[in-house]
Amino acid sequence: MMRTHGQAFACTWLLVSSSCGHTASAVPPPAAEADGFAVDDNVLIKMHDGGILSATVARPRDDKPLPTLFTLDIYTDPARHREAGRRIAARGYVSVIADTRGKRLSPDPIEPYEHEVDDAYDVIEWIVHQPWSNGKVGMLGGSYSGFTAWAATKHLHPALKTIAVSAAAIPGLGLPMYNNVFLSANYQWAFYVSDNKVLDNATNDDAARWRNLEFNWFATGRPYQEIDQVDGTPNRLLHRWLAHPVYDAYWQRMVPYGHDFAQIGIPVLTITGYYDDAQISALHYLREHVAHRPDAEHYLVIGPYDHFGTHADKKPAELRGYRIDPVAQFSTPELKLQWMDYVLKGTPKPAELVSKVNYEVMGANVWRHVSSLKAMSPHPRALYFTSERVGERYRLAANRPQIEGSVSQLIDFANRRIMHGFHTYPNPIEQKNLELVTEVLFATEPFERPTVVSGAFSGALDVTINKKDVDLTVTVYEEEPDGTLYHLGYALERASFAHDATRRVLLQPGRPTLVPFETTFVARQCEAGSRLLVLLDVNMNPVAQVNYGTGRDVSSESVSDANTPLQIEYHNDSNIVVPIGQ
Repeated sequence: MMRTHGQAFACTWLLVSSSCGHTASAVPPPAAEADGFAVDDNVLIKMHDGGILSATVARPRDDKPLPTLFTLDIYTDPARHREAGRRIAARGYVSVIADTRGKRLSPDPIEPYEHEVDDAYDVIEWIVHQPWSNGKVGMLGGSYSGFTAWAATKHLHPALKTIAVSAAAIPGLGLPMYNNVFLSANYQWAFYVSDNKVLDNATNDDAARWRNLEFNWFATGRPYQEIDQVDGTPNRLLHRWLAHPVYDAYWQRMVPYGHDFAQIGIPVLTITGYYDDAQISALHYLREHVAHRPDAEHYLVIGPYDHFGTHADKKPAELRGYRIDPVAQFSTPELKLQWMDYVLKGTPKPAELVSKVNYEVMGANVWRHVSSLKAMSPHPRALYFTSERVGERYRLAANRPQIEGSVSQLIDFANRRIMHGFHTYPNPIEQKNLELVTEVLFATEPFERPTVVSGAFSGALDVTINKKDVDLTVTVYEEEPDGTLYHLGYALERASFAHDATRRVLLQPGRPTLVPFETTFVARQCEAGSRLLVLLDVNMNPVAQVNYGTGRDVSSESVSDANTPLQIEYHNDSNIVVPIGQ
């Protein structure tokens, strides 16, 4: 079964894990000293609005003023925080790992995402007033704490000199909704981080409960806003998020937005993966930073990693059936610390960072280095979704068809025995054949020679539907001559938000509409004789909201809105741009 976008956000712990803060109670005497380091995990930091955060501070005993590496995280784990703090102190830094508001020793309510911009600033302000601080701060993070590092740049404190993040999330963009589509993957996350002052592992790890919930909700056809009633436990955070289906001011105030990026003059290191659920967020930060500040010193490392592998000290040898190239191995924690040494101590730049964009080419076992995301694919090639049938597939052609045509699809939202969008999520990455195919399949001619695709597949679907909205999926595979398939990328697009996540524009039934799309990024050397296989479908399965197309808030729609099947026409001026690399 297709596994959830964003599922990995549920429990990521990186090199460091922490929370937030501002003004100033003095650091109490160390609670423990070991291995030559003073470690205190009972630090309380008062925010400017009266909130209180707890933190773990680790430092060399000599009290010499040092730069501070700060992490602000919701994944409270005191033992790991102490261990991580010692590792950082051993590198000649003070480590401050703060728990987000409401966690561990904080008396405040737990409200994920909502306080991190201000609290990160406040903790940095507190840090620079400590006797062990030399006034320079770098932020480390991954997943949630990657988000908090970026949150800290929205109102940039003068002491924050750099951030180094892996799989950094953007609330409202990559989770709990992906391109305005709410995902079931993050349903249990709300309980995991808010049931107690640390983490509710027992609830989060009850895989059978969450799998059954998704399928039971889907089978009932109830509105998505009633999914917690199917579960039987109220989910207050989910309802807070569902109240904001548009990327509105609620989400925008959590991270830099628009011109905020122009003020971020500090060096940034971003690490993500081709199969990282947070890739959409990580690359959005990069693009916006460079777009609003062309001189940004922002480096990217990207390779064949999932969400957890993106953070890992050692990458797995195999990922979802695909054997990772040996050259793709590197230590994320070590690279981040080398980056901090480079910015905060003036050491040479890490050897991996040859250029601004550093990416591993799957199948070629090589790293390549270019100046920008666009430079990954210097020879883009547009192909058209024709209505020319070749067996059970349709032809992807290099030339736009001269005669208008289309390919039709009919989706019965009332039929819960069939799930659409089944193959969208990249699990497995490598496989022999497709089962339970509901998609419309398009294929290219075979490659005449080995060909690198590097970047995102993009384009526009010219569609006519009989409803006011639809959630579309685009999935791209390499199909080798022996039939082996490699998942290269996917897109999930709500048509009414495809042009602007901040404003919903409903479709007019019966009128053609262009829906732009962009898949996830990948870099792979395709074999001679391989062809590209592109799957078009509508998203209708247990892992996300079902968009019935009424034009109402999708969370309020139900199977009672499924009386009329969705009719969709993919017109043959629809196109996909293949990111041909070098």
